[in-house]
Amino acid sequence: MLDKIFSNIKKKPPIKAKPIAEMAHTKLGIDYKVWCKTETGNHKMRNIRWTVLIGFSLLFTLSFYFDLSILEGSLSGSRLIGFYLMDPYNALQLLAISSKTGYIIHLTMNFWIGFITIVLFYFIMGGRTYCSWLCPYHFLAEMGEKLHNYLVEKKKIKEHTYNQSLRYVFWIGFILMAFLTKNLVFENINPVGILSRAMIYGPGLILFWILGLILFEIVYSKRFWCRYVCPLGATMGMIGSFAPVTIKFDHDKCGYCMDCQDVCLVPHELWFVKRGKATQKIHYTGSDCTRCGLCVDTCGGKALTFTFKGLNKIV
Repeated sequence: MLDKIFSNIKKKPPIKAKPIAEMAHTKLGIDYKVWCKTETGNHKMRNIRWTVLIGFSLLFTLSFYFDLSILEGSLSGSRLIGFYLMDPYNALQLLAISSKTGYIIHLTMNFWIGFITIVLFYFIMGGRTYCSWLCPYHFLAEMGEKLHNYLVEKKKIKEHTYNQSLRYVFWIGFILMAFLTKNLVFENINPVGILSRAMIYGPGLILFWILGLILFEIVYSKRFWCRYVCPLGATMGMIGSFAPVTIKFDHDKCGYCMDCQDVCLVPHELWFVKRGKATQKIHYTGSDCTRCGLCVDTCGGKALTFTFKGLNKIV
């Protein structure tokens, strides 16, 4: 599937794992367990991210209630100080419908501006940045994941996982449904649009769907929607596959503690942090990475950092 196209780097032979004498905690003369806990309680990037996410949601709401005309609409389609922004998957559905109805030549300039602007923005920012920095459902899912992990740890429930490629089945399926029915079928169940509109225009019975989804993720399969279903997240991942903004992994600074993978929202992206898995000294996270910064916050050796690939060649 598409998410495997960029995985050839995994097929390279792994580089030699560092002996204890060459590890960061040894060079610093610090006990390994103490070194691992040096970043415990550091939530800098998480706090910044939550502030941005909540701030944008409030801006939508305040703009509506006080008629400020700053950020109008919802996350499905909005207007920022008169500049149109368009949910890219929503736009793809509209294009599918328009191609069948013959309306495609009548799509407005604002539609194309909004669509292209968002595509370019996430092409630069990369991965599924939208998910962790703007999506209100992602915020709820993070809370649900904490409770799910607690229940798994207490052996109250079992973890259930699925193939990551399942989301591409949904991605194609919703596009086909839009084409065949000439309706934005996905928008009827899209948690992002539902929550965004509920915060702005008021709640409705459809929120029971969100509640049911969260409960399913808590007791059965954590982050099921985000990991295996959401076509919007899959679209963002495809757009940002070659993005310059990413998370950089420096093998020389890694202590193989695995704390970063424990907190990662998409742990398969950090496959190279496990002892004996890295295939080169420097790795970068891929298209599924949400750029949430949890791994950066928790890394005692600062082996994981935000970076702009190629910037050193420009400046």
